[in-house]
Amino acid sequence: MIKNTIAICGLILLAFTACQRDKYYKDGGLAQANFPGTMLNYLDANPAPFDTIARIVRLAGLSDMFNKEDITFFAPDDQVIYRTIGTIYTGGLNSYLYFNGKDTVRDLSEIDSSIWRKYLLQYIFKGVNRLKDYPQIDFTLVNIYPGGLYYTLGGNVMNVGVTFADANGIKYLGYRQLQLTYIPDISRPDDGWRTFAVSSSDIKPKNGIVHALLTNGMYLGYDANNFFTEVYNAGLK
Repeated sequence: MIKNTIAICGLILLAFTACQRDKYYKDGGLAQANFPGTMLNYLDANPAPFDTIARIVRLAGLSDMFNKEDITFFAPDDQVIYRTIGTIYTGGLNSYLYFNGKDTVRDLSEIDSSIWRKYLLQYIFKGVNRLKDYPQIDFTLVNIYPGGLYYTLGGNVMNVGVTFADANGIKYLGYRQLQLTYIPDISRPDDGWRTFAVSSSDIKPKNGIVHALLTNGMYLGYDANNFFTEVYNAGLK
């Protein structure tokens, strides 16, 4: 028998917290710059965008890292998880599993912890890196302003750079915004880029730095098919 799918509760929660999310992301200045707790404490203290992410940190066995180590976390929000898991009706992992004759996910703990760990580490970098620590990127002039290549703790090579907006007719005089770019195939480093902007940067808990991603359209791990295939092959607990 195919298990009845979850994510309906998640979708209800998403709708319920939509205004809180809008408030959080409307202006980067609304996010508290200095937080008097660990990075995991910060995620717990902001349940509207991050309660599911905080749970996945624990499922992945990364609580000590998020409580003790100096890391830079480009944080996807809970919408990314809802979109990735989905339902049999809206697409996502559950639709993929259902139409391939597999049980669907009823609880996030049914997914192997090693998979959660692998995909979460794709958003984490060693050390404390603020916006000012990254080089400029101009996507129209990448040969001049290319950003920089950085290894995630998951072993992925990502491009991270800061775009400089124009202001008053003067190029690069305006606001600055961090950009995280997924490179699908490092053997072809200039192809297939998928770029995600940071909505709130330089959030500083006691350990590390959080850069909250603007995650419209993002799937966990940047490529939905990779995540779907790994869960399918591993099976559910």
